[in-house]
Amino acid sequence: MKHHAFGRLPFTVTNIGFGAWQIGGSWGDVSEADGRTALNAALDAGMTFIDTADVYGDGRSEKIIADVLKARGGERPMVATKVGRRLNPHVADGYTKANLQGFIDRSLKNLQVESLDLVQLHCPPTEVLYRPEVFAGLEELQKAGKIKGYGVSVEKVEEALKAIEYPGVVGIQIIYNIFRQRPDHLFFSEARRKNVAIIARVPLASGLLSGKITRDTTFASDDHRNFNRNGEAFDVGETFAGVPFEVGLQAVEEVRKLVPAGASMAAFALRWILMADAVTVVIPGARNAEQAKANAAAADLAPLSVDVMAATREIYERLIAPHVHQRW
Repeated sequence: MKHHAFGRLPFTVTNIGFGAWQIGGSWGDVSEADGRTALNAALDAGMTFIDTADVYGDGRSEKIIADVLKARGGERPMVATKVGRRLNPHVADGYTKANLQGFIDRSLKNLQVESLDLVQLHCPPTEVLYRPEVFAGLEELQKAGKIKGYGVSVEKVEEALKAIEYPGVVGIQIIYNIFRQRPDHLFFSEARRKNVAIIARVPLASGLLSGKITRDTTFASDDHRNFNRNGEAFDVGETFAGVPFEVGLQAVEEVRKLVPAGASMAAFALRWILMADAVTVVIPGARNAEQAKANAAAADLAPLSVDVMAATREIYERLIAPHVHQRW
C-alpha cells in the first residue's frame, strides 16, 4: 500500500483503509468477535485509516475500534467518524451547532479520545450545504479542540462540489467505483486543486463487484442489501451503488472478462479505484480477517492498462450510466 498525506491535515494514510460499517451493523450477522478480528487483520496488514460513523450499530462500531486500538497500543491510525444521521427526523434544521456538539461528544466518548481526527457530516440533506452557519459551527468546534478537521460525506457530485466551496472542508467522502464513475468527470480535478482529501466508499458496490453475488444469493433481514434494495431506509445509492440488481449482475459478467489471471474481481475493482490519483484512500469493509487481508493485498496488483480502463468505461456508459450517472 502507498501512503498519502490526508489533504491539509497532518496525517499520512495508506491508500486502502478500513470501512467499519460492516462491524457495526446492517450487513447481516457480523459478531463483535469477528469485527475485532477483521479490524486487527487490517491493522496488521499496515492500514492506517479507519472510517466509521456514530450510527453504525448505534455506536458499536466506534466502541469496537476504541477497544482494539487501546489493546494494541503504539502509533494510532487516523480514525474518521460521521455525525448527523442520529437526527430524527433527519432534516436540515437539525444540523445546529448544539446538536453537532452533542453527537461529537458522544463519539469522543465511544472512541475514547479527547479530539476526533476527522468528523464528517453524514450525507446531510442538500440544503445543509447551503447553510454557512453549519460550517461556522464546525469551525468553532475545531477551534475548541473537539475535532482536528471536518468534512462531508455526500451522495451527489453536486453536493461535493458545493461542500468544497467552504475553505474549512478538508475531506469529502463519496461513492466511487466501476459502477459510479461520475466523480472523476469534474469533482476530482476541483478537489485536487483545493487539496481536499477524497475518501472513496462503496468500492465494491455492496459486494456486486466481488463477483460472488448471483441471482440466487439471499441476504439476511437486517442486511441493507435486503431492506434497502429500493431505498426504503436511506438513499438507494448506498445499496449496490444504486444499480438495478439484474443490470448489475449483467455488468459484472462483462467486467469479469477484464480481471487478470490470478486476481480476484474484488482486488481488480479496488485497483481500478486506485488508478485515480485524486483518491486519497478507499475504504472497503470486511466481515472477517480474510477479507481484510485481501483488501490490503489489492494494492499490490499491477496498474491497469489504458485498454482495460477504456473497457470499464465502455461497460459503464453502455449498461450502468443510464441508471446512475445523472442521478448522483
